Amino acid sequence: MTEIEQLLERVAEQARNTRPWGWPSLPEPVEKDAIARAEKALGFSLPPLLAELYRIGDGGFGPGYGLLPLLDNPPSREPAAVPQYLANRESGRKDPEWPWPEGVLPISDWGCGMYACVDCRTPRGTVLLYEPNTDDAEHAWYVDAPDLAQWLRTWLDGTGWYEESNDGADLAPWPDFPIRTATTRAA
Repeated sequence: MTEIEQLLERVAEQARNTRPWGWPSLPEPVEKDAIARAEKALGFSLPPLLAELYRIGDGGFGPGYGLLPLLDNPPSREPAAVPQYLANRESGRKDPEWPWPEGVLPISDWGCGMYACVDCRTPRGTVLLYEPNTDDAEHAWYVDAPDLAQWLRTWLDGTGWYEESNDGADLAPWPDFPIRTATTRAA
């Protein structure tokens, strides 16, 4: 069994046994064609590990308020990942001071406008923290984990920045934000 298969088994076990706030049960996995429909709507591919997470359940597990559903939001929940990404991109076009980077998919809600996001333009899916409670969009983006696998391990091991035991942990600013949003700001 590969390291990723072992990680997915640990995630699936945790997903079956815990519920983030607001999730009464683990949603069913996405339908077979959902990943392809999501990628078509987004205009880019999901990292393979992220696609596999949606085969565990369509949201409802993970840190914070849990993984967002992929395409459709259940009643009384905020938008799913794909519609949220599309809305954020549109909002960034309307307000060039707050552009949303192409290929950065919100995957988990932290509350207060904050999201964990996966940079789908990186091979292993760098995980970013979007923290918009600042005066400057450039200072709203941080590197949470160099890849999705490490982000999941941090959640499973209880060592994330969001854990009480790590209160005050600092995340590095995302250095690619100015480059990745230059065309949005220029438009």
